[in-house]
Amino acid sequence: MTSEPGFISRFVSARDGLKLHLRDYGPLEAPALPIICLPGFARTAADFHELALAFAQDDAKPRRVLALDYRGRGLSDYDRDWKNYDIRIELDDLMQVLVAMGVEQAVFVGTSRGGLLTMALAAARPAVIRGAVLNDVGPVIDARGLLRIRGYVGKLPMPRSFSEGAEILKRLSDQHFPVLSEAEWEVMARRTWTDRDGALRPDYDPQLMKVLEELDLETPLPVLWTYFDGLKAVPLLAIRGANSDLLAEKTLQDMAERHSDCEIYTAPGQGHAPLLGSNEMIRRIGKLIARAERRAA
Repeated sequence: MTSEPGFISRFVSARDGLKLHLRDYGPLEAPALPIICLPGFARTAADFHELALAFAQDDAKPRRVLALDYRGRGLSDYDRDWKNYDIRIELDDLMQVLVAMGVEQAVFVGTSRGGLLTMALAAARPAVIRGAVLNDVGPVIDARGLLRIRGYVGKLPMPRSFSEGAEILKRLSDQHFPVLSEAEWEVMARRTWTDRDGALRPDYDPQLMKVLEELDLETPLPVLWTYFDGLKAVPLLAIRGANSDLLAEKTLQDMAERHSDCEIYTAPGQGHAPLLGSNEMIRRIGKLIARAERRAA
């Protein structure tokens, strides 16, 4: 366990002994409903820093926020077998973390793969979910987005500085995120690469690319409405980036029609996946949490 500004780094053993890292924000014994943050495929807990601080340090109602690094990402151990970067194993990892951290119920905020994990958790342990945010992911996934992600995971250039990294990301994704400032691109760079032995390296195991390379994007991807239906008992916020190539507008509308307590929001000027640290995103997620707490009251 180590402490950094705003959070404590904790480590939990997975079932196979691999060490999983998570950021623990806010009061340990806060009575308010905790939040569990689950990042995208090649992303880390750092993506939720602003969101986590906002809720953990709220003057009126501080709450505990846990943000997870999946195996092979961030400060979690890398797996010697890349085939273990599998959503079924990551689901078991998540359940081990929940038990170790004493979390019985929470609101889950899942970006991309994190949203898929949230839907999978609803099938495996529905009682633990009191509310959910699905950030740019749904039961139907657009293969175009996966094709684009496959084009850069494990293949990014090695920048000499974070400012150079920001330029790389901007060239790669500016058409999807035209509203980001130079400062925001640099924050993204600092959350994409990490300093290892004096050189910047991606903050994930490069072997992750093999998981994507195995996908057959010429055949239709599985449709996950059955898993989505597992969230029907809890309030839901579904977010889509206006420029997303992974979650179609029609799928977002279908989610709202299928779920009686699903609010939808399209983030202007953002692609896959929208950043969650803005005041507007924090406000909307706060409303979702309030709905979850009222429903249980």
